Amino acid sequence: MASVKLDIPIAAPAAHVWDAVRDVGAIHTRFVPGFVTDTKLEGDMRTVTFETGLVARELIVDLDEKAMRLAYSVQGSELMSHHHASFEVVPEGTETCRLVWQADFLPEAAAEPVREMMETGATVMKRTLGGRD
Repeated sequence: MASVKLDIPIAAPAAHVWDAVRDVGAIHTRFVPGFVTDTKLEGDMRTVTFETGLVARELIVDLDEKAMRLAYSVQGSELMSHHHASFEVVPEGTETCRLVWQADFLPEAAAEPVREMMETGATVMKRTLGGRD
């Protein structure tokens, strides 16, 4: 199993960041605009279209308001036989937080493309939510 974990500093209050993360049907406008160009939500399944044209079907596994944690799983991927990922918003004072994004997947050969995609998404998240370098 491969794993990619990003710890993303965000120069914005945790509640602001969580509000965007938890809005699972609007990630193309509120969370990662441009990186994701469309999101369709049907029950616990969302279909995400990326700027590259890649389309992913994601099962929303858990949305924990108290822990500010979202877990999801890509379903039916040609690249991966297994995928589970989560976002967790970690407050750091009143005006900053960290966004921890972790993905576990098979096969290990997918590690480089998954890491590249996540790093591109993290750059957009920081810019959209008020990030700092």
